[in-house]
Amino acid sequence: MPQDIQPLGSHRCLLGESPLWHPTEQVLYAVDIPGRQVLRWRAGVDAPDVWPQAAEPGCIAARASGGLLVARRDGLWTLDTATGAQALVSAPPYDTTRLRFNDGKVDPAGRLWIGSISDAREPEAALYRFDGAAFAAQVPGLTTSNGLAWSPDGRRVHWSDTKAHRIYAADFDAATGTLSAPRVFAEFKPRTPGEAYGGRPDGAAMDAEGHYWAAMFEGGCLLRIAPTGEVVQRVELPVTCPTMPTFGGADLRTLFITTAREKRPAEERAREPLAGAVLQLRVDVPGLPATLTSA
Repeated sequence: MPQDIQPLGSHRCLLGESPLWHPTEQVLYAVDIPGRQVLRWRAGVDAPDVWPQAAEPGCIAARASGGLLVARRDGLWTLDTATGAQALVSAPPYDTTRLRFNDGKVDPAGRLWIGSISDAREPEAALYRFDGAAFAAQVPGLTTSNGLAWSPDGRRVHWSDTKAHRIYAADFDAATGTLSAPRVFAEFKPRTPGEAYGGRPDGAAMDAEGHYWAAMFEGGCLLRIAPTGEVVQRVELPVTCPTMPTFGGADLRTLFITTAREKRPAEERAREPLAGAVLQLRVDVPGLPATLTSA
């Protein structure tokens, strides 16, 4: 294991996701999807604070008014991190017996965007925009909506469809919250018998130079991808299944990476004691701070 990659404490998730460095609280949040938990790591404390959830949480967002929004299979909820109180904001825009919420983020203007995932891995999921009252599908026909990230100037948005092994880009109008001219940004080779597998794009983050950092699930690495779509850096990780990076720390130069161990082969779990941990490493280029949402 590279000496500069370390776990954040001893906690292990089944499937860690949606790491969020809170820009005002200066702490790290994340979720464990099958574990049905929202987690918070505070400086100097080994074990995270835990808020149990009644349904699988796909992602979280920080609210300008305090606390979090939690996108769960059963809808969008508020979480008061001071009291633990939870309240339903909006029902989900899909059949909960077939889909759940997955990756999501707040756009530069403070709107919440959340993708869904098909349990059957069929192209019935979508990327939604939330207007404060209802969800509107902006990109339909996805299987696993993932990898949301905006460019530093807010004029380009990226997302991925993990099963399709593709990352997309589109022009973005922050004033209206609309995307246009969608195109393939990067594409990866699917699993082929007898050949080494490089993984598929899962969650992502954007750095201050406009480079897109993608977690390659089952690829054991992070890829830093230039605005041209060219892979310019590969960071090998001590786990096979990274799920999502985010930038944090006071200077936004610590990269936190959630990982997974759920349903992995026994021999893989035995040789990867850090599977399920939040990993951390220092990078040269800082990331972009998370945007607070007014929803």
